[in-house]
This record gives sequence, structure tokens and C-alpha cells, in this order.
Amino acid sequence: MKRSIPILAALFATGLAMAAPANVAAQDLRMALSSEPSAMDPHFHNLTPNNALTSHVYERLVHFDAKHKPIPGLATSWKTIDDKTWEFKLRTGVKWHDGSPFTADDVIFTMGRAPNVENSPGSFALYVRGKTFSKVDDHTVRVTTKEPYPLMPNDMATIAIISQKAATGAKTEDFNSGKAAVGTGPYKFSEFVKGDRYVVVRNDDHWAGKPKWAKVTIRPIKTGPARVAALLAGDVDLIEEVPTTDIQRLQKEGKVEVSQGLSNRVIYFHIDHWRDETPFITANDGTAIKNPLKDVRVRKALSKAINRAAIVDRLMEKAAVPASQFLADGYFGISPNLKVEAFDAEGAKKLLADAGFPKGFKMTLHSPNGRYINDARMAEAVAQMFTRIGVETKVETMPPAVFFNRASAGAGGNPEFSFILVGWGAGTGEVSSPLKSLVATFDKTKGMGTANRGRYSNPELDKVIDQALATVDDAKRGELLAKASEIAINDVGVIVSHYQLNTWASRKGLKYEARSDEYTISDSVSQ
Repeated sequence: MKRSIPILAALFATGLAMAAPANVAAQDLRMALSSEPSAMDPHFHNLTPNNALTSHVYERLVHFDAKHKPIPGLATSWKTIDDKTWEFKLRTGVKWHDGSPFTADDVIFTMGRAPNVENSPGSFALYVRGKTFSKVDDHTVRVTTKEPYPLMPNDMATIAIISQKAATGAKTEDFNSGKAAVGTGPYKFSEFVKGDRYVVVRNDDHWAGKPKWAKVTIRPIKTGPARVAALLAGDVDLIEEVPTTDIQRLQKEGKVEVSQGLSNRVIYFHIDHWRDETPFITANDGTAIKNPLKDVRVRKALSKAINRAAIVDRLMEKAAVPASQFLADGYFGISPNLKVEAFDAEGAKKLLADAGFPKGFKMTLHSPNGRYINDARMAEAVAQMFTRIGVETKVETMPPAVFFNRASAGAGGNPEFSFILVGWGAGTGEVSSPLKSLVATFDKTKGMGTANRGRYSNPELDKVIDQALATVDDAKRGELLAKASEIAINDVGVIVSHYQLNTWASRKGLKYEARSDEYTISDSVSQ
């Protein structure tokens, strides 16, 4: 079976005709992010803010357009040689920012480093493990697997390619300082001041043409009202994650353009499935009890206790869609049989009683504060819903960097919390991404379950996921992914809440093309 993608360089052209902001230098762009990236090392943390930010400097073999369609990046085409071998033709004439040529050696080097970054809180190993990369010539790379693997182009869209010359022996700190920050992207690293700004400047020699922005300054402004104020004051040209309370007002604001799009991100709750005694759950009198979350009836009770419609209508002010599974309608591999869990407080109480907890128990819900839209407020709302069914729940929130470190305990460590609010964006654009990352049994050697912070494990589910990942036929793979979704959701491996509707706002005269991957990047800004 052969698959090929034609050369579509025009689809990734980065030249943008921009009007110069009145109060800054012509062709300068200033963007405000809602979350601070944890590092400039493109392999340190598989996190949307990091991936979006570093994509200005580094590129991947395959890129995604705004609708998550794979298009050529540093590879101009790809095809299957056989069911277990993919071949990528690399773009010729590409130069690194230091002037050295981009070749297959850089790809091979990258794939060796990406899964092995020290102290990574969210590894890219999932997308590299089980693959053998070999150089055919300076501009051809082959990737072989032990079993048929249909998602190779999607996986190759997740790994930023770095320079072997510049990055050999480099640590994360070397990327943060700029010492190793040599890419092929439309912009060059200029400055990174943690907590304050990230600055890139135009790469005049980019293979797709000279970008129109001379300089892009990206600032983290963590609070929504402060981002809106900065935009209205003219301090920035574009903001992401417009607070839900401000969307309607900004849509009527003459100086502002608003754009929205449904995200590939699901907001959900991870549950401690693996410890017999979990650290943040006790009996009502504070004494230790066996982990109630290991009982599927308790997990279903908590799911029924969540009023998703109320969350969407009141908390999110309709800037969200209730979730029934890992991805929204329209994505590959979703199940037509899964429906949004109906709010049923009485049914939840009955399930708790059936499970031996007629008076409930005490629990702490942990959440980041400022990573997802209204995350801290949502944690408080859900805690109240749980308390109403007898599960007395308190909330602890913390900065995202602290939260993810404790929730993941580093690469391969043991998660600290019992019940957490978190989100997942399907980087590959289909259901296989959350399935193999969130609910497949954690296996560091296989690169499976890399974000399975609840250590959920279901052999039946693992078998179906493995079958899906080895099925090249799209129709059959879609059926297997839907089946796997049904197993995971019906067993309440996680509790899904809603899909985000992402909102950007820009000054009048600029328009942002809403991206399903939530990336805020200069290439998506147009006049």
C-alpha cells in the first residue's frame, strides 16, 4: 500500500502583509499569552504553550494547518514503502540559522534526543519509541516499526527538528539562554527572559520566503483582565484566551477583532486508579480508608454529579461544548455511541451507597490556576457539585509549572495527587492521541501512557489500542478507536467535562485565524 503527499510549500508560506502598529516600530508584532512556557527547549515539555512558542524558531517534518490537516514542513512528501516502513523526502536548500545545511543527520540526531531530555515533566517519547530512523541519503529518511503504523506523519508533526551541530551535548538551559537555540524556522531566537518576554526576529533566509514581521515579542500575562486591558491600552496587538466574561463586550468593541474556534482540547479529570490508599482522600472523620476511586461505581457517581450543561452555560458562558468522549464531533475515531453523561445527583448518591459509601467521604481536588480557561473557577464549581452528593471536596490550585511537576512527578515518577483537573489537546488530530497518552497502561519503555497521571490500566483497552495503532486501513482503525473510546469512557478511566471554544482578540486591522490546536503563532495573524 502506498501513500504520498505532494509538495505543498505554498500552504506554509509565512509571508504576511501586515499594517504596522501605530505606537510601535513598523512590522513589529506583540502577543500576550495566558501561560508562561516552562522552557525554550523544544523537547523539554510536551505542552501547548511550549510547542506553540518554539514553533517560531524550530520546524517539524510535517506541519498542521489551522484545521489540523497535515501539510509539508521540513519534509516535502512522505509515503509508505510497505506496511512497516515510511519514507520522508526532506526539503533541499534549507539552512539552519547559523548558515549550516539541514540534512537527514539532523533528523536522526533529533529523534535520539527528543525522548531522553533530563527532568522532562511531559516527554515526547510516545512519538519516537518503537521507531527506527535510518538515513537513506542527505535528504531521505526512512522510519521502520515492528508492526504496521498508520500515524507516522501525525507523529512527525509533533517533534521539532534541531541542529546536530548546535545542540550536541546541549542541556535545556542552553536552549533557554539561546546558546543552542538554532532552528530552521521563520524567526531566530533573540531573547528569553523567564516570566517576562520571549523575543524572536525575522529570518530573512527562510525557505518559504521572508516573513513580514521584523520582530515578534511574546509576553506571558497570566490573568485574563490584565490581558484585555493590555490589548485595549495598545500595549499588545493580540491576546489569547479572552476571558469568557469579556467575549461579548469585545465583540462590540470597535477597536478589536475577535475570532473563535472549537479546540481539539478536552477538559477532564484524572483519577487515582493504582493506590490502595490514596493520599488526598479520607473518611468523613479524617481517618484513612481504602481508595474509593478504584470502584467504578464511585467513578460513575462523580461523573453523574457534574452538571456539564451548567458549566458550559454559566461558568464558560457558552464558550465550550459538553464532552461525551476525548474529542468532539468531526474528529477521526470518535464513537457515535457515546453521549454526554446526564446530570443526576440522586443517581450519583445511589451509586455511592451501592459502593459502600452512603455518607460519602472527603477528597481534595487539585487544579492548575491559569493553564486552562476558567480552570480554578471550574475546580471550585465541581467541588461544590461533589459536596452536594456527599463527597466533601476542597480545592487546591497552584501555578501550572508547580502543578504539572507534582501531578506527573517527573518522567516516569509517581503522580502525587488523587483527583485532578487537567486538559489534553490531541496533537495528532485523532482519538489515538488521548487514548495512548491518557488511558493506555503506563509503560515508559513503550512510550505509552506518558500522561496517564491516574495510572489507569485496562488490558482489554490496551489490546484494542494496540490493534488500532497497527491498522493501516482507515475505516478499520476508526472502528477500533471508537471501540477503545467506549471501553475507556464506560469504565470511567477519566471523567470528561467539556471541549474548549478558544477565543483570540486583536487590535483593529489584524485578524487571527483560530486554530484547533490552540497555538498562538505569528503566522496565523493576517491583515
